[in-house]
Amino acid sequence: MISLSAIVLLLVLAWIFVRNGGLKFSHALVCVLLGFYLASSSMAATIHDGLTATAAVVGSLNP
Repeated sequence: MISLSAIVLLLVLAWIFVRNGGLKFSHALVCVLLGFYLASSSMAATIHDGLTATAAVVGSLNP
């Protein structure tokens, strides 16, 4: 499950994009709906595993 901090970060980024004109509200709404549909699809486990593996790789990088 995605942590609350990741959700808040994504919400803040979407809000910034909408406020700066780089993302229209209708586009943001389509992205949100796509996210809900992907979460309930059979691809959800694959997407979750891919994001988890990517986070592990990024987390293992030394600064």
